[in-house]
Amino acid sequence: MAKPTFQKKSQSKWEKGLLATSDAHLACGIRSASVNPAYSMVITGGKGARVTDASGNEYLDYLLGSGPMFLGHAHPAMVKAVQDRVEQGNSFLLTNDAAIELAAEIAAVVPCVEKVSFHNSGSEATLYALRLARAYRKRDKLLKFEGAYHGMHDHALMSSQWTTQVADFPHAVPNSGGITSRTKEDVLIAPFNDLEKTTEIIRQHADELGCVMVEPLCRTFVPVPGFLEGLRQITRELDIPLVFDEVVTGFRLALGGAQEHYGVVPDLCAGAKAISGGLPFGFVGGRADIMDLAGRIGVESGNHVRLTGTYSGNVLACSVASALIRELQKSGVYKQVNAKGLRLKNALTEMLRQADIPAQVIGEPTAFQPWFIEGEVYDHRSSLGLNWKRNFKLQDLLLDRGILKGQEKFFVSTVHSDADIDATIAALADLMDELKAV
Repeated sequence: MAKPTFQKKSQSKWEKGLLATSDAHLACGIRSASVNPAYSMVITGGKGARVTDASGNEYLDYLLGSGPMFLGHAHPAMVKAVQDRVEQGNSFLLTNDAAIELAAEIAAVVPCVEKVSFHNSGSEATLYALRLARAYRKRDKLLKFEGAYHGMHDHALMSSQWTTQVADFPHAVPNSGGITSRTKEDVLIAPFNDLEKTTEIIRQHADELGCVMVEPLCRTFVPVPGFLEGLRQITRELDIPLVFDEVVTGFRLALGGAQEHYGVVPDLCAGAKAISGGLPFGFVGGRADIMDLAGRIGVESGNHVRLTGTYSGNVLACSVASALIRELQKSGVYKQVNAKGLRLKNALTEMLRQADIPAQVIGEPTAFQPWFIEGEVYDHRSSLGLNWKRNFKLQDLLLDRGILKGQEKFFVSTVHSDADIDATIAALADLMDELKAV
């Protein structure tokens, strides 16, 4: 197996200046691929499966903008969709043809969707799905799963992936400053993949619950057989809306998302990321009787749910989304990308085993993560012993070899070639001794 040949260029004066400006004027400072300041970079462009920084270094990209670039950067279909529409204007507030066409296309491929509303991000989508469910149910509380990430609104930032100090179920732990104490009282927490405990909590609080929200693939925790099915059964029995957060899984695991992949259909779903090729976009879709609360029926019933926004249904985002759906409908797309992702996932698993590095590589072929920990990983609490030092070291060692990944997942795109996978496997093999020494 050939050794990696990446030679990193010295940081340019331009990039140094941009980093200094970022530190001075961006509230969150420098958002980097590494926690090590020595690896700070500024991305200036991307094409296909690669991104380029301000010093001219090109990286094979498995971060993919945290998942949305499922078709890679600057995909021709996306570029053409923008070019074809941008001279006609892009923001009208009023309903436009691109939004209408996209609504029908989503309804045709996503199992739970009868009607849909458009928004600007995954966070907006999960927030509005929650609002719709609460209005339908006329109850306040949300049940979510420990460690799940549902975006940046207050209710989502309860016992999310950043939780290290856990509480007894179903009590929630806030993960950000500025969240009211009342919010904590409106969120119940259950353990992912534990149907018995989850069912117990749901039954105990059924009269208070507005909905149950779940990432069907919770970060990279794969649902155990029967978990999603059991969740569907208990929520249907009690008429509690089941919401799938498909921001990560939608259009990535299958054209119909995780609900198609796992064969479980929720009442509502929230989508974003992969569908819009990196443009700001999100959607809520689901049962017509719930979605109708956002329209005339909601007004007439006195239970109207407000979901509108200035940029909701933006022409450019909707046009790109339609173009990407058509690309994903082409024969063999999912078979090919899953085969490449599975080859990389299996190779990493075997290398870690041979190197005697305690780790579990879990997730699906196009979204998986090495957890540097002893024992089985199946939910948030089982992952708390993660060796973060080794996790971050892997990022840096890959950057040294011209490969970019996030702090957690490897995201695999449709444009990663067999040669890209081979090069990544070679890089991983080359760094194992250094990784083991951490």
